[in-house]
Amino acid sequence: MDSCEPCPSNGKCYEGKLECIYGYRRHGKLCIEDRDIDETAKKLSESVEAGLCEAYAQVLCYGTGTVWVRENDIWNDLDRHNLMQNVGSDHTTYVYMKRRAMETIAKLLETRANLHGLHEFKCPDALAEHYKPLTCRFRELVSKHSLIIMLICAGLIGCAVLFLKVRQRMYISARAEELYNQVCDMLEENALGSKNVDGEGESWVVASWLRDHLLFPRERKDPQLWKKVEELVQDDSRVDRYPKLVKGESKVVWEWQVEGSLSSSGRRKKGEGIELKSNEGINTNINQSSRTLKTEPKTLIF
Repeated sequence: MDSCEPCPSNGKCYEGKLECIYGYRRHGKLCIEDRDIDETAKKLSESVEAGLCEAYAQVLCYGTGTVWVRENDIWNDLDRHNLMQNVGSDHTTYVYMKRRAMETIAKLLETRANLHGLHEFKCPDALAEHYKPLTCRFRELVSKHSLIIMLICAGLIGCAVLFLKVRQRMYISARAEELYNQVCDMLEENALGSKNVDGEGESWVVASWLRDHLLFPRERKDPQLWKKVEELVQDDSRVDRYPKLVKGESKVVWEWQVEGSLSSSGRRKKGEGIELKSNEGINTNINQSSRTLKTEPKTLIF
């Protein structure tokens, strides 16, 4: 009697012999869980969980799919699973593995009894969220924060439009000033040329001809550019603007006032020369000051 040991859990002892129940294997004097059976049952339960949760996620996203599944249907579906094909012909192990998988499934999923008293399983809502497709999650995110997204998009579009308008205005302003200088040069050259040929040439130029001559074809489609040039010319007292009959049609002509006016190109060149001269004068003064400091004798202190 003293040599007898208690039968371990998950085991059966008969006439001094230990036999482990299904799902457990003998390890010395203990019965430990069969790792292969446990892993297979775990994979079966995960496969069932994924199938039910994906189906329920389809219901949550698109309104089509299955929510509750009967226990008998899951039990029968396990027979067609690829993992069950590797179990072999041992019927007891086969049934035990399915039972272990169903026990795990019952712990993971929601259960209920239908009107006929049969158990049914459903994927929990929190778990089904992880099985939703990315398109569904994105659509729900947009729907949930639609107002904020609309405000952000409106703000971005407004900023983009404002930026383009400011950029367009800056371009028109710079381009109009460039065209204005070209107009002044051409009017001045035309006026001086007509004066040098004993007044036989025309001192005026049709404004529309200047426009078509100076503007690129794509720039002619934007009336704001030439309108800006006309405003600059209108503010210039050296240019006269008046209507004139040219080849039977009334045209607006521009004419440079030669008498008593300063040269347009000469003024720009003179301005550049003054700037260069002032810079040279500053550099000369700096050099002279440095030479004076170098040649000035130092006073001795006794």
